[in-house]
This record gives sequence, structure tokens and C-alpha cells, in this order.
Amino acid sequence: MVYLHVPFCRSFCTYCDFYSEIACRGRDAQLFEDFTTAVCAEASLRRDEIEATRDLNTLYIGGGTPSVLPLSLLRKMAAASLMTGGVPPEPPASLRSGGTMQPTASLMTGGVPPEPPASLCSDSSRQASCHPEQGEGSPWAEFTLEVNPEDIVEKGAAYVRGLLELGVTRVSMGVQSLDDGILRWMNRRHDAAHARQAFRILRDAGVKNISVDLIFGLSQLSEATLTETLREIVVWRPEHVSAYQLSIEEGSALGKMVREGRYEEATQEQCAAQYRLLCDGLHAAGYGHYEISNWALPGFEAVHNSAYWSRHPYVGLGPGAHSFDGKVRSWNKDALPPAQPDVSGGSWPLRGGQERLSEEEAREETVMLGLRTARGVAEGLLEADKAAAMLADGRLERLPGGQIRIPENHWFVSDDIIADLL
Repeated sequence: MVYLHVPFCRSFCTYCDFYSEIACRGRDAQLFEDFTTAVCAEASLRRDEIEATRDLNTLYIGGGTPSVLPLSLLRKMAAASLMTGGVPPEPPASLRSGGTMQPTASLMTGGVPPEPPASLCSDSSRQASCHPEQGEGSPWAEFTLEVNPEDIVEKGAAYVRGLLELGVTRVSMGVQSLDDGILRWMNRRHDAAHARQAFRILRDAGVKNISVDLIFGLSQLSEATLTETLREIVVWRPEHVSAYQLSIEEGSALGKMVREGRYEEATQEQCAAQYRLLCDGLHAAGYGHYEISNWALPGFEAVHNSAYWSRHPYVGLGPGAHSFDGKVRSWNKDALPPAQPDVSGGSWPLRGGQERLSEEEAREETVMLGLRTARGVAEGLLEADKAAAMLADGRLERLPGGQIRIPENHWFVSDDIIADLL
């Protein structure tokens, strides 16, 4: 299970405080080449770590704007995260939702294999052996690539078909809103028309698993505007929808606006009403609410993200990426690696630090993450008296299988409930 962080953006969104670098195609072609070389070197050096996560075969390329990179470089990074091997057992039962998760194949790391799988082919003489259908011929059970609408519109259907050929099975697109005024305020590079066009390009090119990101919790976002956006999104019928509440990050442009009195945050009442609108609208459209911020049509729950919430080990490659081996959490520095990093010491030079979780910290993290999901947590993880009180007053509920969860109508205040439990 691998996450690969691409830190390049063509502009910074108003609300963003993630580590990223402004970069453009053409002007920064060599920068992209150097970054790809370094990521491949990191994957090779951390081969044993990734091999240890091979029971869950997912690759997620996200971060800034991965779709700014040319297909050739995405292909190199994907290949560096893959080696062939036998098929291991099915994913852990905790990651299967009603039998919808698919059996996985093996994932290991290293350099580019001597004979890449057909799904990684680029040579025109081998095009016929590439199968662009999602999930068919892909060496990954789930390979997600984050994209922005403007890149898909600019690069077109040929680029999307190339993504499918290199093994992408799932595309996550940052739409955020279908109101042009709000998109301009966010400093997004696309407008609503481009979002619509990008979705059509993805679908027409053969992408069968599309996730759409939305943002709520803006003080200037009316319920009428959100309703109209949601009404159109469900007509598109993406397989997955993620909706995140706007947060004020200290280092973002929005954080500065708030400090200077140029933006007034939405009230809790506004945020709760917008969240309820999303919950009700997506439920009515047939989407299952399987995690606080995530909805999916049956069988399209995100395997990679679900593994995070189950505390499955994962390896993060690239600047600022985090890793977890089941006991120790570690992270890379927020910095671009040199084109030829010095690995003579046998370790990745941009590793930033690590923390070992105590048994109690691991329990608390398991509770915190599990109670964000519809499947909940085992009752034995909770303090009996506190759990009993919350079961009695409706802040918790017991599922038929014995798991304990927060009811959906309390998810908006889940942080408060979890804090009281812990």
C-alpha cells in the first residue's frame, strides 16, 4: 500500500496550507524529471518497507496536482512502486464492506521491472496488448490518481486513455463547487463549465470509477447554491463523493484573511445545515455514507482510504509524505529531494522524523478513526461506563454484529463525542 506525494501546483488555493511548489509544464520540465528520478530512487531504497504492506495492493498518487506531470513520468513512478509476485490472501476482513472489496495482488517496490506489465507499456508496438478498461489488466487492485479539471480539459481524452493504460483504476477530481464566484474566491483554476467538461472527458474515455471532491462550510455558500451543486453532481453519477468542511489553516491565504478581518467564518449552525443537506441529498441519490466525509455507490468505497481508517500499514513516498508500519509513524521532510540524493548511508536523506505509539495511543487512535466510519469499533475498545451512558442517550449505537458506532445524525459533532469517550 503506497501513497506518492506530488508537491507541484500551478497556483495555490485560498484555503490550502499543504506543502507544495508552484510549477508549470514546459518551464519546469527538468524539475519534473529530477523529481521523478528521486522518487524512483526512494522507492527502491525503501523496498523492504513497501514489501511489508503487500497484502493490500493499492497505489494513490496525490498531493498537489499530479495530473500536471506527463504520462511518461507518471509511468516511471508507478513502475518503481511495482514488482511482480504471487497473489496473496484477500484483504483483511475489516476492510471488506458487504463483500464489495476485491481480492488483491502483490505490491512490492524496486526499480523499473525488466519487463513491465502490459498496463505499463508505452511503446507503440505494444499498444495492442494494453487494456484500457478499469481494473482489467491493471497490476493494482486500486490505483487512484488525483486530477484537477483544467488539466483534464487541456490534455484531453488521449491523456485519460493513457492513464488507464498505465494502470489507473480510479480518478479523484477536485471540483469543490459548481458556483463560479466561489471557485474564483477559492483561487481555483477551473470554472464550473470546465468541471462539467472534465467529467465528460473522463467518463467518455472509459474511467469507470470517478470520485468528486466538494467543499462546504463557507460563510458565503447559501443552501440554495449547495443544493444546486449537489443536484447536478448526482446527475453526473460519480461512483464516489468526498465532501470536506472548510478549515482555516494558519499558513494559508485564508488564515491571513481571517486574522485581518477580511473573512468571517461560517457559524457552526451554517456548517451543520450544509452537512445535513449533503447527507440527505446523497442518501436520496443512493450513495452510502461510509465515513464522515465520504459517500459511495455500492461497491465503490475507496479501498486505500478505508485502509488508513483501519490503521493498515502504508508507505508514503515524496516530500511531506507520512508512513506507518503498525507501530511507528514516520514522515518525510517538506522539501524537494535533489535529483541525485545521497543514499550512501542506506537510508532516505529526507526522512523527517518518527514517533512510536504506545498501546494506549494506538487504542485511542483506533477508536478515533473507527468512529469516523459506518462500521464503528469493537465494544471492548471503549470504556464500559462511558459507552453505556452514550448508548443510552443516543450518541452511540450498537450494530447487529456487536460493533459500536456514532449514528449518522451525530457525525457532525463526532469530534466532541470521541473526545468525551477518550
